[in-house]
Amino acid sequence: MERSAGGVSRNGEHGKPNKKSKAKGGWNAAIFIIFVETTLRFAFYGLAGNLIVYLTTELGQGVAEAAKNVNTWVGISFLFPIFGALVADSFMGRFKTIILSCVIYLVGTILLTLSVSIVPTHYREPVFFTGLYILAIGEGAHLPCVQTFAADQFDESSLEEKKAKSSFFNWWFLGIVFGASAAILIVIYVEDRVGWTAGFSITSVAIALSLGVFLVGINRYREQIPVGSPITKMVQVFVAAARKWRIKESYGVYDKNEGFATLLSTDQFRYFLLIKYYRYLNNATLLDDVDITSTCRRKWRLCSVNQVEEVKLVIRLIPIWLSCLMFSAAMVQIHTFFTKQASTMTRSIGAHFILPPAFLQSLVGLAIFISVSVYDLVFVPFARKITGHPSGITVLQRIGVGLFLSILCMVISALIESKRISTAKYCNLMDTPKVAVPIRVWWLLPQHVISGIAEMFTIVGLQEIFYDQMPEGMRSFGAAAYMSVIGVGSFINNIIISIVQTISSKHGDKWLIDNLNRAHLDYFYWVMAGLGTLNLCIYIWISRGFVYKKVHFNSTEDEEMEL
Repeated sequence: MERSAGGVSRNGEHGKPNKKSKAKGGWNAAIFIIFVETTLRFAFYGLAGNLIVYLTTELGQGVAEAAKNVNTWVGISFLFPIFGALVADSFMGRFKTIILSCVIYLVGTILLTLSVSIVPTHYREPVFFTGLYILAIGEGAHLPCVQTFAADQFDESSLEEKKAKSSFFNWWFLGIVFGASAAILIVIYVEDRVGWTAGFSITSVAIALSLGVFLVGINRYREQIPVGSPITKMVQVFVAAARKWRIKESYGVYDKNEGFATLLSTDQFRYFLLIKYYRYLNNATLLDDVDITSTCRRKWRLCSVNQVEEVKLVIRLIPIWLSCLMFSAAMVQIHTFFTKQASTMTRSIGAHFILPPAFLQSLVGLAIFISVSVYDLVFVPFARKITGHPSGITVLQRIGVGLFLSILCMVISALIESKRISTAKYCNLMDTPKVAVPIRVWWLLPQHVISGIAEMFTIVGLQEIFYDQMPEGMRSFGAAAYMSVIGVGSFINNIIISIVQTISSKHGDKWLIDNLNRAHLDYFYWVMAGLGTLNLCIYIWISRGFVYKKVHFNSTEDEEMEL
């Protein structure tokens, strides 16, 4: 396995790749990593997709409480990647972190399997939640590394591999969707019809298989060497700028390239063109009397131009991150209230076969599968001819389309829920929640399909922007940042549920109660649609002022690129 630092091969002089490095990476390596991610998504969604059913039926939790528990677990699972990224970038590297995450993941799934099989009933709940959050730790170590590690297999200095990487994000997400959909069709069906022990056992086998396959491809990978904590380098800039906020006279700027996200596997080196925003941080690069008289650079009072520009790149992404949180808060309904809605509706096919409540989640995956294929093979070539943009539309436009579709999803969900409640009222089933309402579960199909298309636009867009627009040495952290959108969005959904419950209880009955026929889930969806609309307006305002990262290549052919 080839190892490199900041994208620079150890075996190449000045970042120039040797013949050995050319034989590694590319799709021949990425395909192994995609398989690993597919099997881990299979295991994760085999648990997440049916978790609310287990909590309400086996552990006896109420609908609102179970939804909060699911959101909390999902939130922590997608916030832990921040710590996983720091470990990978600072100490272990992405390859070793992925191996460790698979082992932790396996321990968690085994513990979950034991909790529903041989563990005594009175110990079942604490053991179950212990295994659940051990799995969350494994998820946190795995998520920020595996996608970045796969994308690292494509050399940005090669035009052919750069084009391949552009499609990689679409097909990567497709692999995730395939694993999640297979989990809904196989694992959740087994959990519903055979038993929880058999279902959780399948997830343990999947994790063991993914670890084995990942190790098989070890000689094909390009590996990045840890470059140090990105958080430390960011804090150094803020501290250095603060210490010189009153500087009146300087002796120039510190413009030394230090190898942190500045070198590539090529005979060129590149540096970021100066960003005109956040100029206050430029003080960190100014040389004062103390710097001139020091025998060595003090990292907490003097930073290079490139280090400061890297911090600016990260700051630019914060408003985009904030404006996507409502998207995640809306989409988490797929694993909670969408599933509970399905459990109250007619799900029979023929005389003997009954669909599991979470079955429609597989149609989210099918919608993503079809939309990714159409987007990559039809829409992008067509839009490219019109706009001239290599990707057809910009990544921010792509994210914005997904935000709009998430609002449309909530509106349709509210209308369909109103239809379900009116049917229950017409059939005098308002106080008999265990009797299926005579309305087919297929009425929920539109909201699931729109959810899938929305995720194809926004989630893939977030993956791309938090990879391409981050400094190279912080790309694991960038992956963690985009995943934390899902985590924080889950917690925001919890907050919204709590606020809705508190306000509605002061003006009558709570909107979200165990008997969905008497609940007002449709009102809740309208609230989510309203908040999403407000959020979309803010996003459009933010995106209009966003400036994409520009990189300058210093070579015989002076070249500037916008990434």
